[in-house]
Amino acid sequence: MKIHILNNPKEIGSAAGALAASLIKNAINQNGLANIILATGTSQFETLNTLVADKKIAWEKVVMFHLDEYIGLPVISKASFRNYLQERFIDRISPLKAVNLINGEVDPKIECRRLNELISEHPIDVALIGIGENGHLAFNDPPADFDTTEPFIIVQLDEACRKQQLGEGWFPSLAEVPTHAISMSVKQILRSQNIICSVPDSRKAMAVKHTLENPVSNLYPASILQLHHNCMLFLDTDSASLLSGKKRKFFIIISNHLNE
Repeated sequence: MKIHILNNPKEIGSAAGALAASLIKNAINQNGLANIILATGTSQFETLNTLVADKKIAWEKVVMFHLDEYIGLPVISKASFRNYLQERFIDRISPLKAVNLINGEVDPKIECRRLNELISEHPIDVALIGIGENGHLAFNDPPADFDTTEPFIIVQLDEACRKQQLGEGWFPSLAEVPTHAISMSVKQILRSQNIICSVPDSRKAMAVKHTLENPVSNLYPASILQLHHNCMLFLDTDSASLLSGKKRKFFIIISNHLNE
């Protein structure tokens, strides 16, 4: 894992988006197409803006998947991740080669089977992800399932996860936040050739500390990123604020070197 510590969410988004764009173009040049995973949520706003602004990406050679979707939430809801990606990404670029969105309004077991078959045919080149306040990856809340080999699974959302969605303004009340979702599994995320993880904001600081300073454990799902061969973690000074002094100094040195 390599870590960048930047000043604010906008800088995170610019750096993460620029790296993603470069990796996508490299995959297209080498393989004729690129398979990508996109995340949603507030941590991805600036990253997606940076990708959309890059006019040199041949989007017609890109196949897209995304990480998760609520079960039973209509696509017209502002909290729907399909809606989010449609408005913030898909509608703003030239047509993709394929868009594989998770449909949370159909039988979730059948939908998981459909997605599992699709993604098995598309090895992922670049995954854009975040980390939740409770340390989750996608909707794999603690204790996360580190063992399943299924690419997409049905999960139950814990209270901390649901409160995060409420706190970010996606729902008017906790009662309206769905309790279940379809989520990409941890092992499927780790199958990605490159992982770009963006984590801004002080409310993510404890999750970042657990991710980087604890042994790998399903109680801190994002800690498993320590094991990935090519994961780039983008933090800002707020999300990195709880890192121990020695570790934080080391990470800042890495960041400065990588940004030269």
